[in-house]
Amino acid sequence: MPDAVVVPGRMFGPAAPLLMYAGDVAERRGATVHRHSWSQESPSPFDPPIEQWVCDQVTPLLDRLGGRPLLIAKSLGTNAAAVAAERSLPAVWLTPVLTMPWVADALGRATAPFLLVGGTADELWDGDLARRLTPHVFEVPDADHGMYVPGPLTDSVAILGRVVVAVEEFLAAIGWPAPA
Repeated sequence: MPDAVVVPGRMFGPAAPLLMYAGDVAERRGATVHRHSWSQESPSPFDPPIEQWVCDQVTPLLDRLGGRPLLIAKSLGTNAAAVAAERSLPAVWLTPVLTMPWVADALGRATAPFLLVGGTADELWDGDLARRLTPHVFEVPDADHGMYVPGPLTDSVAILGRVVVAVEEFLAAIGWPAPA
């Protein structure tokens, strides 16, 4: 049975809506979903040591699982791109911190396919860079770092549904999980 590891952002845990539903997509494709929680408060998310801190937090779980689990991470958790690149793990990066050069560098080293999901109103998103890094990009006009868009709240809820479709289409396109 394949595994998927859900890595949260800084503000909310692994059951926040974007992460919960992305993990549910993996589960409906036959994966066992492992939802990681931070064991302590993170250092500053804008300084280079954060990359090692995130990788140190996630690596023990990846070591226990073995194999090539799918990584699903949001924001702070996208600092795990370094370990994903090192282990050639497929990934879904939700609102990745593309303005942090170490995250962009790690994504540039990736050999496994990955999906980038972000919004044009997110100061940590760089759509041009995203499209240079991978053909798998889902960009939402006017969405902020939480994937909220202006207007009625139901418009933002609809974006959540579109993200789920993007994750489903990405996993189908890369054939994940591979047949046993």
